[in-house]
Amino acid sequence: MEQLRYAIADGAVIAKRNVIKIKRVPEILVFVLISPIMFVLLFAYVFGGSIDIPGGSYREFLIAGIFAQTVIFGATFTGAGLADDMQKGIIDRFRSLPMSRSAVLVGRTASDVIYNAASLVIMALSGLIVGWRIHNGIFDALLGFGLLLLFAYAFSWVMAYVGLLVPSVEVINNAAFMVMFPITFIANTFVPAENLPTPLRVFAEWNPVSAITQAARELFGNIPAGTPEPTVWPLQNPILYTLIWVVVIIAIFAPLSVRRYRKAKKRG
Repeated sequence: MEQLRYAIADGAVIAKRNVIKIKRVPEILVFVLISPIMFVLLFAYVFGGSIDIPGGSYREFLIAGIFAQTVIFGATFTGAGLADDMQKGIIDRFRSLPMSRSAVLVGRTASDVIYNAASLVIMALSGLIVGWRIHNGIFDALLGFGLLLLFAYAFSWVMAYVGLLVPSVEVINNAAFMVMFPITFIANTFVPAENLPTPLRVFAEWNPVSAITQAARELFGNIPAGTPEPTVWPLQNPILYTLIWVVVIIAIFAPLSVRRYRKAKKRG
């Protein structure tokens, strides 16, 4: 219990350091705030008139998918930040201090929750402008936003592990794009899964990104009346399926990241 208390306290200090870093690297804030607006406007106006959602609005269908995609891509901040600190030798300095071994990782992943929360606020405001609405009340909406942030937090542990493995920030950005682009597009994020070819449809139906998107749509009340019930378990129980993935991802990658952090050395 004492070690957990120290890890949380030290992690809070590291998280504060990462948030303050925005003042020195304002480009981070630009990506956090401008990129979500670009995605919402691009998909809403470019694809909004060409994709039909029976009984509903494509723009309302779209926003939950944009939310899911953006917070998952936001997890790359964790990996890129750790890779940058490794390259500059800052991790070695942290490890020489009397602090919890897991504090750097706890602080890094926690600070990215703040970045993602800012993105969600901007996206929600942009969505309201293009016609998205919340129909299920404030409690369900907050639950939807919380679930998105929780899933993104879990995914940030994957990127933390990758960030401690790769040799540079450039590599992690390329690696993240190669992995995250297909898993966020081969899903029900931008088009209904049933519209996909059979192999892609099966993948999309069991893809956790589809589950978090489906859960958000249900909680925001963006499922049109008369929409057929999903035929696969993950989409019938998207909240539970998402929580299972959150637990599994953290249980696997948090210990792996801490172990890798202890062995990591400065990269020249």
